[in-house]
Amino acid sequence: MARPANPQTRTRLLEAATNVIRAQGFAATTVDDICRAAGLSKGSFFHHFSSKEDLAIGAAQHWAEMTGALFAAADYHAPADPLDRLLAYVDLRRDLVQGTLPEFTCLVGTMAQEAYETAPDIREACWASIHGHAGTLVADIQAAIDDRGLSPDWTAESLALHTQAVIQGGFILAKASGETRHAIEAIDHLRRYIECLFGVRPQSGNGINDGKKEGTNP
Repeated sequence: MARPANPQTRTRLLEAATNVIRAQGFAATTVDDICRAAGLSKGSFFHHFSSKEDLAIGAAQHWAEMTGALFAAADYHAPADPLDRLLAYVDLRRDLVQGTLPEFTCLVGTMAQEAYETAPDIREACWASIHGHAGTLVADIQAAIDDRGLSPDWTAESLALHTQAVIQGGFILAKASGETRHAIEAIDHLRRYIECLFGVRPQSGNGINDGKKEGTNP
């Protein structure tokens, strides 16, 4: 009889893939790289995954679960005002930009940029992760619209997706320049933009998070 798959081994492979792909990209990552990072054999790899592409799909799903749990437990949900919750979410995303580029950039964003045309299954898994995360913001955005009696020509879902577009774009700027500040500045502009949409006047001349320190990132 075949041995049952060890879920801990699968998790080690998924976590190794997350770290290696964020550091060097999907195309440049090999099965050997992932096995080496996980401290496991190729036999263990193929006991759980049929290919690197199969692992990438699993890694996107694992990423969604892990980051989803982090954001679900975060304290930006605490404010009573839904707009304050949305702005606190943006502040958290700013705080999470720290460390090296692989430490704060996004696994699914990285893979989607490389595999959107050549690997549709990976692209769909990445979209499910990004779209699913954006979806967690929709209720607060809609509540903020309703609370303020607005009738915008945009939807709560479109603004939720826009937040992810800005954040992912900031990651690309940071990668291209090698400078973390570009990701932080993009998120700062996102906060200003949301404030403008809802008619909020910034509290300081500079607008965003004055004196705020960089934090940790998933």
